[in-house]
Amino acid sequence: MVITLSSKNIPTSLLRTFIESNQFQRFLIFLILFNAITLGLETSQFGKANADILHIIDTTILVLFSIELLLKLIVYRSDFFRSGWNWFDFIIVAISWVPTSGALSVLRAFRILRVLRLLSVVPQMRRVIGALGHSLPGMASVVGVLSIIFYVSAVLTTKIFGSHSDTNMQEWFGSIGASAYTLFQVMTLESWSMGIVRPTMELFPLSWVFFVPFIIITSFAVLNLFIGIIVDAMQVMHEEEGKPKQTIATKEDMLILERKIDQLNQLLQAKDSISK
Repeated sequence: MVITLSSKNIPTSLLRTFIESNQFQRFLIFLILFNAITLGLETSQFGKANADILHIIDTTILVLFSIELLLKLIVYRSDFFRSGWNWFDFIIVAISWVPTSGALSVLRAFRILRVLRLLSVVPQMRRVIGALGHSLPGMASVVGVLSIIFYVSAVLTTKIFGSHSDTNMQEWFGSIGASAYTLFQVMTLESWSMGIVRPTMELFPLSWVFFVPFIIITSFAVLNLFIGIIVDAMQVMHEEEGKPKQTIATKEDMLILERKIDQLNQLLQAKDSISK
């Protein structure tokens, strides 16, 4: 007795092998990079002189991206929408199909968002984005601490420096909002010394007592905290990827397995009947 498998599952399994192959992923990366180059050329004189050709290339690449998503929908079906990266790709491609004529012509600029598909195609980039996502809770805590420091510092500088009648003091520290913006500039180290601190020290000689610790805390300590949180999140993700993963069988795989078991049972029953 010959064991036969259902032919309905063969095309789906072949499609899954095809779209998950390394060759297909490399082809997608090439398409994304090539599309990024052509979109950049559209902004140059070469692009204006060859607009028709670039438009054909752009439309062809968009069709290929759409076919890729269609194949994934055929293979994964409802499981396709369980992945956030699939939603990401689907939205980007859908935006590219929005008509860009008339009042919506400005949406043509959003076609460059297709380059962001590299984040979902390249595993290393997905790992970085995943690490950023894992580090958000820790980063939120750091932002909270930083916000408290900024608020206290803004109130303090407004009361001390903003009370002076000097034009610069009123512009930089005349209100809490102005003080917060000035302190943000100091934190980024953009013209903090000659632009803000030294003019302030001419009126308040001891103002360095405030600015130096503020810069050390906000520019160096907090920045290192952000970096440490992200690095720790990447290390945790790397360790999780190194652990053996349990494979979860899909409904389709379970149906195939059940058919095979039924066929084997039929074969064993046939052998028993022949032996008797």
